Amino acid sequence: MKKLFLFITLTLVTAFAFSQTKKVQPAASSMACCAKSATQQFAMLTSNKKFVMSHALPKPFHFQSSIGKPVTYKTSDGKESTAYELKAKKPTNNYLIVVHEYWGLNDYIKKESERLYNDIGDVNVIAIDLYDGKVATTQQDAGKYMQAVKDDRAQAIIKGAIAYAGPKARIATIGWCFGGGWSLQASLLAGKQDVACVMYYGMPEQSVDKLKTLNADVLGNFANKDQWINTKVVSKFEADMKAAGKKLYLHQYDADHAFANPSSPNADNEAAKKAYAYTIEYLKPRLK
Repeated sequence: MKKLFLFITLTLVTAFAFSQTKKVQPAASSMACCAKSATQQFAMLTSNKKFVMSHALPKPFHFQSSIGKPVTYKTSDGKESTAYELKAKKPTNNYLIVVHEYWGLNDYIKKESERLYNDIGDVNVIAIDLYDGKVATTQQDAGKYMQAVKDDRAQAIIKGAIAYAGPKARIATIGWCFGGGWSLQASLLAGKQDVACVMYYGMPEQSVDKLKTLNADVLGNFANKDQWINTKVVSKFEADMKAAGKKLYLHQYDADHAFANPSSPNADNEAAKKAYAYTIEYLKPRLK
């Protein structure tokens, strides 16, 4: 009888221990998920058909510049990358690194780069290409290209652009959507050379420890109707920046994702005008 009692007790203890182990597994999975970088988290959204289809096809748009030129530079992984450059009329150490949105380094980004170049003044503009020459014309291709971007390669392209600018360069960054998140990452990679960062509805950095290493403050333009970089994500970013002891100039608009892109069906002229005014007001004194 004692042996039977001992057997039943051991069986129950083992079953309880196993059930507790199973309960712990979801938490471990969650930690693994959360361990992904901010850029990887954003790229994973392309697995969601709703996210892909929420990016309406841009309206046809063509731009030809007389001053912007393609430039090729070496990247830190031993390869090369091609960017779109607008050189300042007079030699200057002021540089603005522009990071394209979901569709790639297309004519809209080139036009916006030239607009920033003209309105800031006394600045070299480098619009980098994290898609390595690919420009999407369909929603599916855009999702595929964005998901294919690896952190190591993207960082190498950014580091290459920083090296191309030179060790004395004063670097500001700006980007939209996919590029909004990478604008913040570029500022982190620029280290002490970083003087400004502008994010348009991009995925924020999730690590407070990383945010603590920012050399400059950040201007964020976000859309309250954005389903993905939503108000909850923005609120967390605001709290994280405060915890990191960094200044965030936060502007939120009653608009949707891609509101600042005139070629997007989601374009909101009023919100875009306000956001751009804040952007120029922020960048100009930091790129004197």
